[in-house]
Amino acid sequence: MPCSGAEYLVFIMGYSVVAGAAGRLIFGYDSFGNVCGKKNSPVEGAPLSGQDMTLKKHVFFMNSCNLEVKGVRLDRTALCVSSCPEEQLDSLEEVQLFANTSGSFLCVYSLNSFNYTHSPKADSLCPRLPVPPSKSFPLFNRCIPQTPECYSLFASVLINDVDTLHRILSGIMSGRDTVLGLCVLALALSLAVMFTFRFITTLLVHIFISLIILGLSFVCGVLWWLYYDYTNDLSIELDTERENMKCVLGFAVVSTGITAVLLVLIFVLRKRIKLTVELFQITNKAISSAPFLLFQPLWTFTILIFFWVLWVAVLLSLGTAGTAQVMEGGQVEYKPLSGIRYMWWYHLIGLFWTSEFILACQQMTIAGAVVTCYFNRSQNDPPDRPILSSLSILFFYHQGTVVKGSFLIPVVRIPRIIVMYMHNALKEQQRGALLRYLFRCCCGCFWCLDKYLLHLNQNAYTTTAINGTDFCTSAKDAVKILSKNSSHLKSINCFGDFIIFLGKVLVVCFTVFGGLMAFNYNRAFQVWAVPLLLVAFFAYLVAHSFLSVFETVLHALFLCFTVDLETNDGSSEKPYFMDQEFLSFVKRSNKLNNVRAPQGKDSLRNEEGTELQAVVG
Repeated sequence: MPCSGAEYLVFIMGYSVVAGAAGRLIFGYDSFGNVCGKKNSPVEGAPLSGQDMTLKKHVFFMNSCNLEVKGVRLDRTALCVSSCPEEQLDSLEEVQLFANTSGSFLCVYSLNSFNYTHSPKADSLCPRLPVPPSKSFPLFNRCIPQTPECYSLFASVLINDVDTLHRILSGIMSGRDTVLGLCVLALALSLAVMFTFRFITTLLVHIFISLIILGLSFVCGVLWWLYYDYTNDLSIELDTERENMKCVLGFAVVSTGITAVLLVLIFVLRKRIKLTVELFQITNKAISSAPFLLFQPLWTFTILIFFWVLWVAVLLSLGTAGTAQVMEGGQVEYKPLSGIRYMWWYHLIGLFWTSEFILACQQMTIAGAVVTCYFNRSQNDPPDRPILSSLSILFFYHQGTVVKGSFLIPVVRIPRIIVMYMHNALKEQQRGALLRYLFRCCCGCFWCLDKYLLHLNQNAYTTTAINGTDFCTSAKDAVKILSKNSSHLKSINCFGDFIIFLGKVLVVCFTVFGGLMAFNYNRAFQVWAVPLLLVAFFAYLVAHSFLSVFETVLHALFLCFTVDLETNDGSSEKPYFMDQEFLSFVKRSNKLNNVRAPQGKDSLRNEEGTELQAVVG
């Protein structure tokens, strides 16, 4: 990334970690500035702060049945306790007995348990009686009252009072084990699909397509059933439940549309399955010359995991950045820092840009290895360590090319997200029909531009590996070459890319289905729509990282093929680099019996007059 952008991201990371306190969000905290479950530092002016709460991991609200919102503050006293009272406590004697037997003190820390029944201040320092039964819940590790009347009031005041960012972050953290499990599932599915493509046959393609159809249909059915279940649940009173219901509807509509489009495409392309198998066999033959290409995604996946963990940690810190303020009675409130929490927008751009940069490095590495193997005259003497050679060239000479290419993707995607947000805002207000139509058209244009840039970047990386030119020159040369030879590639890339895309859909489909089943159990207190979206995005990213090996090899092969046609004519003086099996496949797939190199052209020249040649190494 450019120095200014990278330095600013490093600044955000450092400042958010120093100013933030993700532990407050993950473990919960009391009213006196103590984070539950850890040893705390004292807050000046708060005598009950700085206590060791290592054994007290749960947040208990003294008046959970009588919570009120005063101004912008929630009027409540919260304590860190070692366990939640699972039985109703009707008197101070029972509260004292519970403290002595369980070691969980439900009165303010300054009051000794012996004085629960003797101190005249006990009524104000102890919870209001009766204390309802409660149990711990992952959301901020709070003790949730279990009686219906207390539960309803507690949830409607406390959960709805939490701002959207904290609800999102708490949804991620309370379901962190589920999110991690789903990420592992996505990894396993991606590996399975990748090795299926490695040894693909006609039967496997039919089984693969059948699984896609069944999986998509099943996910759509489950989503619509969940939406029906939400709409018929009369107990929906919380913002979390309403948000989940809206997101389920959105998921259902989008998945149904995607399913319908894919079913139509599968029906249209069904007669090209045999050619698809041949295409993957040729691709696998190219991979066999550098078999370690299949392990390249493992490094990419490891780097992505490291970056994602770092990104989430910074996000949590941004969401909890605040300064402690001592209130009346020695209680502590945290005031959000002005400006710092809005840095997460730039942090979001960093997520897109850096993820695309990591994936682009993989594409550049694979393209370089394929180019080295393709333009090797001696079949008996294969190039030595093509992957390491490609990596070294990337890091020493072409970092700027990858930075430029990866930056174009968020430049298009961020405005698209903004336009979609504005369109949805106008839709909710039920006005601006013309503006909504224009925004919808803009979204379509941005989507088409996004897909075109992804394809352009890949071809630019391959051209850079061939010629060693910069990104802009390589992109221009690639467009010029492909426009002159599009007839050779039009009918080939479409169904090859489509099958690879179906593999990514299969991974996302079954990962999302597992997430739906897991997250639905905590529908009341957990905004699971955002964690599910993150899991779906992560599943697609992992699937793209693994399956893009075949996609990158396929595109690199055909670009090398077109360069081969432009620079050679098949004669003894200028023989083709391609083998006859590859050439005959292109002829059959395009139904052209007389495909040959253009006569009278020895090479393709760009505007600067430099010759586009095959460069080995």
